[in-house]
Amino acid sequence: MKILLAIQGTGNGHISRAREIIPHLLQYGELDLLISGTQADVSLPYLVKYKKRGLSYTFGKKGGIDIVDSIKQFRPFNLWKDIHSFPVHEYDLIINDFEPITAWACKLKHKPCIALSHQSAFLSAKTPRPSKKDAFAENVFHHYAPCSAAYGFHFKKYDSHIYTPVIRKEVRELEPRQLGHITVYLPAHGDDVLIKHLTQLPEVEWDVFSKHTKQAYSIQNVAIKPVLNDAFTQSLASGDGLLTAGGFESPAEAIYLRKKVLSIPMSNQYEQQCNAQAMKELGITVVKEIDDLFVSKLRTWLTFAFPINIHYPDITGKIVSDLIQKHGVGLAQAV
Repeated sequence: MKILLAIQGTGNGHISRAREIIPHLLQYGELDLLISGTQADVSLPYLVKYKKRGLSYTFGKKGGIDIVDSIKQFRPFNLWKDIHSFPVHEYDLIINDFEPITAWACKLKHKPCIALSHQSAFLSAKTPRPSKKDAFAENVFHHYAPCSAAYGFHFKKYDSHIYTPVIRKEVRELEPRQLGHITVYLPAHGDDVLIKHLTQLPEVEWDVFSKHTKQAYSIQNVAIKPVLNDAFTQSLASGDGLLTAGGFESPAEAIYLRKKVLSIPMSNQYEQQCNAQAMKELGITVVKEIDDLFVSKLRTWLTFAFPINIHYPDITGKIVSDLIQKHGVGLAQAV
């Protein structure tokens, strides 16, 4: 069986999840990989056959999306060309992690496309949403990467097609410690903004992983580092907590490692607002923005917050097996 796994390259969560899914897919046939998008900091230890610009956004430095740069990076003709020329007919099974090129190629050519993504969880009305829904963003969940069947991941099993998070093998094998620092990953905030506020809490060591630097440096009690997968994982495992945006994979890993979490979801990014609502319902601290009250809120979190206790079993192999058995067009015998 010839399988294609198409991966969204905006953010690191999709690729981190793919690192765990790929070894299971390799048991069932020949596997090709596609990544579209330009904002991921981590890489795959596998050959990627197709690398596309796709349709994604650029992180800003003030807590949200850089709209101007995102528009500059958009290449509608290239996207149209990639969709219409992609050879979906060469594959027996196409699995899609919120990737628009292959999803729309499948739709236009009447080819089944199986979604396996965090975003698929939002196809259910049972997953948490903020009090004010965004009708346009809700449509994006349904039409950005259309599918013929969906399997989703979220912090809890909110619906029958939703599974608990995929936790990387290297994270599962760690022995968590508490060495006193706080790991920080806020990709939509500039280093200067974080330094300005975090240095006001000099009793804490801050381990900041930044999309905006390629060289490590320190200012007072704040260490700024480029985003490297292994370094981030080790920092998270040995720290006391995680200060992060409204993503999915990093908070899920922090929960698994029994680390307390504070979330600052990106402004004008509805998916992160939805994730933040889910985290709030779990008992995780959510702060709307970094403002004049942020240091006070951060101090309260440092003093009073505790990790939440949720068990995430390793069911990735079973999910892939079930998907192959159901959608592998009679070719699901393991190789």
